[in-house]
Parts: sequence; structure tokens; C-alpha cells
Amino acid sequence: MPTTAPAALAFADVTASDGALRRFLHGLPGVDAVGLEARAASLGTRSIKTTAKAYAIDLAISMIDLTTLEGADTPGKVRALAAKAVNPDPTDRTTPKTAAVCVYPDMVATAKAAVAGSGVKVASVATAFPAGRAALPVKLADTADAIAAGADEIDMVIDRGAFLAGRYMEVYEQIAAIKAECGDRARLKVIFETGELSTYDNIRRASWLGMMAGADFIKTSTGKVAVNATPANTLLMLEAVRDFRAQTGVQIGVKPAGGIRNTKEAIKFLVLVNETVGEDWLDNHWFRFGASSLLNDLLMQRQKLATGRYSGPDYVTVD
Repeated sequence: MPTTAPAALAFADVTASDGALRRFLHGLPGVDAVGLEARAASLGTRSIKTTAKAYAIDLAISMIDLTTLEGADTPGKVRALAAKAVNPDPTDRTTPKTAAVCVYPDMVATAKAAVAGSGVKVASVATAFPAGRAALPVKLADTADAIAAGADEIDMVIDRGAFLAGRYMEVYEQIAAIKAECGDRARLKVIFETGELSTYDNIRRASWLGMMAGADFIKTSTGKVAVNATPANTLLMLEAVRDFRAQTGVQIGVKPAGGIRNTKEAIKFLVLVNETVGEDWLDNHWFRFGASSLLNDLLMQRQKLATGRYSGPDYVTVD
């Protein structure tokens, strides 16, 4: 499996100073917004056969980070969500497990106990989620607490204010520090909140900044703003990880999150993956959906393919 060492070596000069980092990020090719959106829309029109649809549904289920990030979360709710992640459809044991359960740090221990022995990972948002506005020692403590409680993955959010103000080195150093805190104990997903970055050029810059700083995944959104994952911003991030691997040999995962609610939308994203980066990313080690409601629709569509009947939402558990 690729390591981050080649990337660190490849970009040592780029990250040596704030000026060098700025020149590199602003020297990236500009994004053709019209072309990007047109390609994303075109790929979204691809049709797939029934057998391929069944495969895509199971693949999408296996890629979900089943998520609850609400102030009203309780241990009971987290245990119920974890049970659903481990056994999404109790009437059909062939249904794949989801990739992970994603919760706040104070719920990690509860989730970890609930998924024990299943292979389902526990992801935790950290670093002053969702705003990312806290001092670095606070972010490091947040991360350390989540890992100590058993988190397998950390979903950190960048300080968009610092990024938009052009303080790229500050953002880079914070990501690198969180990555160092994770060490080999947890994989790091870096959330950009693409809906607040304003331009596709900024999304491309953030993608390269995150990857150079040590992200194991780059993630679109927190799910807490009006614009979250879209085919266009996800396509742009997929192009970034493709180009990054071509340059460094390091493979980085991608996680669109927020707003992906049904099977048709999920399959469009899988087509984007297949057509842009290929089969190497068609695995839950490298691609995830951040979602809470998507799983129910995937289960209903899976039941329809198996039985020929559309069972409706009463036949799946409510999150």
C-alpha cells in the first residue's frame, strides 16, 4: 500500500516557505468551470444494466460512512446506528456492511463497542468540527481524545477563514500536525467545506494542499452548509488525486459528503470514479460516501432488484 513518504520528498521545496507554497498553489492550472460541469453532467447520464446496478448498489453500501453528527445524539442512537452499519438489512444477510460509523469524539467509545469484531470502522470528526475555528492545541487534543477512545479514522476540517485569507502555510501546518497526531493509529480525512471555498480554483488548491500535508483522504464537506458534495466538485477532487498519484506514486482517497440521498445519485458518483481514476479507487479503502439517509434508499432499491417489488421506507429501519 502506498505511503506518504514519496509525497513529502516530492514537495519538500514547495513547502519550505510560505512564498514557495503560494507560488505552487497559484501556479496550478486554472479550472475550466464550464468544461468541468459539462463533463460531470455528461458522465451522470450513463446508464447501467441490471446486473451492473446490483453490483453498484452493494459497492455503494460498502462505501458509506453512516453518520450522525447532531447535538441530540445519545448513546442509544449511536448504538442503533452502529447495529445498522454492521447489519443493514436484517432480512438479508448477504447485504454488505457499511465502511464506517462517523460520530462526534464523545461517542467514539460507544460506537467502537457496538461494532467490535465486525470490521466496521469508527470515524470521528475532530478539530473543532464543523467550523474549524480553534487553536491548534485544542484541535490536537480533540484528535487525541478521539483516537484514545478508539477512532480508526479522523475527519478534520480546515480553517476556511485562514485558507481564504491566503494563509496557506498555516493551513498546511495544521493538517501536518493533525496527521502527526494520528500517526499510524488512524487515517486522516481532510474536509475542505467546498461550498465555502467560492471557486473551483480554490477547491483544486485545497486538494493539493491537503494531499501534500499528509491527508489520507480529501473530503468535500461537513454536511452542515447549503452546498455540499456535487458531481462537479467531486470530479475536480478525483482529478486531483489522479494527478497527485501520477506525480508522487501516493494514492489518496476521496469522500463526497452531504446531499447524496438516493441510489441514482450514488451511482452517478461511482461512474465519476470509474471514468476518472479507475478501478483502483472502486473500493471503500479509497472512496467513501458521507451519508445518513442514502443507505435506506440503497436498501429499498436492493430489495426491489431481488424481489421485483418496491417495498417502500416502512421496510427499512429509520435512523
